[in-house]
Amino acid sequence: METKDLGRPVPAIRLIVQNDRGCVLVLQRAPGSTDGGRWSLPGGKIDYGETAEQSAERELREETGLIPKNLTFCFFQNSLPPAPGKMHCINLYFRCTFEGELMLNNESVAAAWIAREELERYSLTFRNDEALARFWANPEPVKV
Repeated sequence: METKDLGRPVPAIRLIVQNDRGCVLVLQRAPGSTDGGRWSLPGGKIDYGETAEQSAERELREETGLIPKNLTFCFFQNSLPPAPGKMHCINLYFRCTFEGELMLNNESVAAAWIAREELERYSLTFRNDEALARFWANPEPVKV
């Protein structure tokens, strides 16, 4: 799937979903999707008329069937285009716990709960590896 330069940054959210052991949920992207086969945090673009928090809740439910709890803003990441004509995103990272049972939609083919020491074993996309390293270096949320 090719993304296009929209002439402006695209606001997006990413969720750092933690289980009771402090591990973080990552999803393996389906073949044919952007960066298919690689892993990412749940999330996506913020829809017009939607708050970042509403987008975070919607994306987590759509992608995993999970209901976010204790949603807290952590930080933003400027994801400049990796090549000419590619998308420029401003990613807003939220941490949360969850309720419910994990059920993947067709955007993902697998899920894993990873700990800090396992990060390098996964080929993460959308600079999510940098975001998780930042999160684990200072896991307290930023006050806004």
